[in-house]
Amino acid sequence: MTHQKNTPLRLAPIAAVLAGAALFSAPLYAAEATPTVAELQAEIARLKQIIANQGGAAAPASTPVAQAPAAPATAAAEEEPQALGEVTVRSRNRLERLQDVPLSVSVVTGKELDRLNATDIKSLTQRAANVTWNQGNQRTSSLSIRGIGKQGQTEAQDPSVGLIVDGVNYAYNALSSSFDFTDVDTVEVTRGPQGTLLGKSTSVGVVAVNTRRPSFTPDASYSVTLGQLDTVQARYAGGGPVIDNLLAYRVALSATKGQGDIKNAYNPDITYTNKDRVSGRVQFLFTPTQDFSARVALDAQPRAGETTNSRTIFKPTPAVYSNGSVNTLATDNGTRLQRSWFTQQNKYTYAGNYLYGGGENVVNNDNGRPLVTGSNGATLDLNWNVAGHNLTSISAYKDYHFDASNDEGTPFDINRNSGGFWNDYRQVTQEVRLSSQPGGFVDYQTGVFLMKVNNDATYRRSWGSDAGAWFANAGQYNRLYADASGRNLLLNSLDGVSMAFNSPSGTQHIVNKSEAAFAQANWHLTDALTLTTGARLTHENRKNEGSSSIFDSGFAPELNPAQVGAVQLNGFASDAKGGLLAANTAAQLAVADAVARKYFNAASYASLSTAQRQQVADAKAIRASQLGVLFPLTQAQPYIGNLKSFVLSPTYKFTPDLTGYTSWQYGEKAGISQLTNGVSNLVDKERTSAFEIGVKSAFLNRSLLLNADLYLMNIRNYQQAVRVLDVYTTQLNNDGQSYYTTATGNVPKVQTKGLEFDGAWSGIKNVTLRFAGAYTNAVYKEFTNSAQPVENGYAGAAPYRDVTGSVLPGVSKWTFNVGGDYRVPLAHNLEGRASFNTAYNTRYNSDVSLSDYAGIGGSGITDLAFGIGKRDGSLDVSLIVKNAFKNHAPLAASWNSYTPAVPRWFGLSVSGKL
Repeated sequence: MTHQKNTPLRLAPIAAVLAGAALFSAPLYAAEATPTVAELQAEIARLKQIIANQGGAAAPASTPVAQAPAAPATAAAEEEPQALGEVTVRSRNRLERLQDVPLSVSVVTGKELDRLNATDIKSLTQRAANVTWNQGNQRTSSLSIRGIGKQGQTEAQDPSVGLIVDGVNYAYNALSSSFDFTDVDTVEVTRGPQGTLLGKSTSVGVVAVNTRRPSFTPDASYSVTLGQLDTVQARYAGGGPVIDNLLAYRVALSATKGQGDIKNAYNPDITYTNKDRVSGRVQFLFTPTQDFSARVALDAQPRAGETTNSRTIFKPTPAVYSNGSVNTLATDNGTRLQRSWFTQQNKYTYAGNYLYGGGENVVNNDNGRPLVTGSNGATLDLNWNVAGHNLTSISAYKDYHFDASNDEGTPFDINRNSGGFWNDYRQVTQEVRLSSQPGGFVDYQTGVFLMKVNNDATYRRSWGSDAGAWFANAGQYNRLYADASGRNLLLNSLDGVSMAFNSPSGTQHIVNKSEAAFAQANWHLTDALTLTTGARLTHENRKNEGSSSIFDSGFAPELNPAQVGAVQLNGFASDAKGGLLAANTAAQLAVADAVARKYFNAASYASLSTAQRQQVADAKAIRASQLGVLFPLTQAQPYIGNLKSFVLSPTYKFTPDLTGYTSWQYGEKAGISQLTNGVSNLVDKERTSAFEIGVKSAFLNRSLLLNADLYLMNIRNYQQAVRVLDVYTTQLNNDGQSYYTTATGNVPKVQTKGLEFDGAWSGIKNVTLRFAGAYTNAVYKEFTNSAQPVENGYAGAAPYRDVTGSVLPGVSKWTFNVGGDYRVPLAHNLEGRASFNTAYNTRYNSDVSLSDYAGIGGSGITDLAFGIGKRDGSLDVSLIVKNAFKNHAPLAASWNSYTPAVPRWFGLSVSGKL
């Protein structure tokens, strides 16, 4: 087959032909997969017809796409207010006008993000309706749509909101949080259950990030930003032909370095939250014939550290519980810091240093270290034009590494390299799709999707030389601190101990396999009426194997218990006062005698006094209380089952500028194979049914676009943290009482309903505005076993509470965002520019247990950019201001701490085209 000359595989050059300014300089489409020539030709013909219908002049049919005449660079600045351009998306895996898609979809363009230096996932979500970024660390942050997704996930749990990058599904929340998204073409937010078109099914929506693809049209751009807090960000992107019309490439590089706004007084070179991100992506596009194309993409984010955890400012703990009873503060950090063990370091005090950031908004962490993350990926994207159909294959690999070390918030040696996950995550996906050409009575798509996930996780906890004095209760501390032998026991009770700690399991080896078939069809019943139907069947096989164990018994293995549960240790058995139990073996009795010699220089344990035995018992109790639950390698009950998804959506085009639609979307999220305190605790699948009615409209000669929808989503067996029976502790104590713990489980019924709208206006010369908003009412319709908030920690409180009717955590009733650009021509081929984006939300609760102390008031964040540059884009200099009006709303709060807001930031950016 001969190769067709001058046939690029991107539509961007056609944008010059379109009459009207594109919505915020939007690229013509947001590609998730490289389109074939036949698909492009059909799209070109359709766009020409649109232009003709709007009174524009289409390019001659014989004009090659790559040679389409460019619009004058000054057009946007010199023309009168005009119709907004056509925004085309791929949310349904084919090129479609946004106004024709019968779904709640928002689009943010890469050029808009570039103007305000918005590169992280939070910045992407601040520009679309009803999508929220829930700030945590790099592993625990998450996306929410319509109020669903705030709840922290386990390692074995699928995210509620899917993330797709260049057509590849990311099945792990952490893959979105610690990277800069650069060289972005568009970001598309699609709401409601997804899965009948492509990739992995999701229960409440998808955020799709589409980067710019290789093209045979050469281009290159750069950006260097210098700002406060020693911030430097450098970006480069460029590409073009390697061999004309046969092989093209594109490269994107990004590096960001900068300090955080909060310093660590223990080590001022550690700041919270610093930036240390480097990433690179290279793509090749191979087009040997007009009917086949191949794209290879490689990306890498080398491991680097950012201090995210411990960005916490402490307040005094309330002395009264919610029922009015007195909180004795017996184990409060304020009480602990008054102990002689800690007051000897007289330059550090509870009131002067621990509380309120020492009056300087600083932290003081001796063992706080950066959280290390890194990732690599590879994609092979193949497209064939076969018998009037497009056949697509996407093969992809993605990995992720995470390593956290946390501190308790003091300069004392308490938690050492402790309290953090160590993760190695790997996923392999294969997707094959067959799509018919649009037109005729029906067009359709069908495909299969395969995924395998391996996630090895270890939750580590280690203790230092001050840990015993910190974790001892008042009686234990007083008895041990009374003499030199007791102080030695207090020191050795935890010093050097490290373990795979049970949270929710010390180690986990997770293997998830997913196999799915899906199909969707658009039935064009009349010129105005289209019915969309789709279905998906997924088979899930999920396994989880875990254990909790001691890595190192530290300086005093002799203080270990004789056993914990079924795990045998090298200690000896004694009662709460240090009396030896009859069950001790000869070897264990020898360990007891060794304790007597080591700490009291006594001949045997039997020769110890009652007070000395009590001291040994206290040291052993401190250790046992921190070791928690231990269990050997255990296989959790696997989750094996089938998941269903479907969509039914009629669309009616009343006029060329007014489309109405309704939809019924149903989706299921896989259950979870997990261990709770070493006992299998299978979580049922989550089921979501979403109803939506919406309109997509254009007014004022298409200078105003307005899309709106009303929705209702009912979720059964919503997966989140709940109180469950602690089978391990109940059987261990065997005292006739039932004990409970918090674990991931199912909430019987959750409902979210509301209104969403997106719009854009270009009715003023040189000005474009984008606006979006949502009213969200997300509540627990049935939830009787929620964990108690901290203020309900009084004696006799029930192990759980009923929060039926309460608003879900992280949900604001109202959210709004508005952004705009103003451009004015200046002399000497220059142009002045001003841009802004404001995101506002009303009050929400930041705590998953809905503490009364965790409310975050309504707030708004505004980013600004003012610049001057050449009209052809070859050079631009801009002043960028983040959080321009100093929003002080904390990111999270509890009854004795808060995470402060990120302060205002200034930077100067120089960018241009090469």
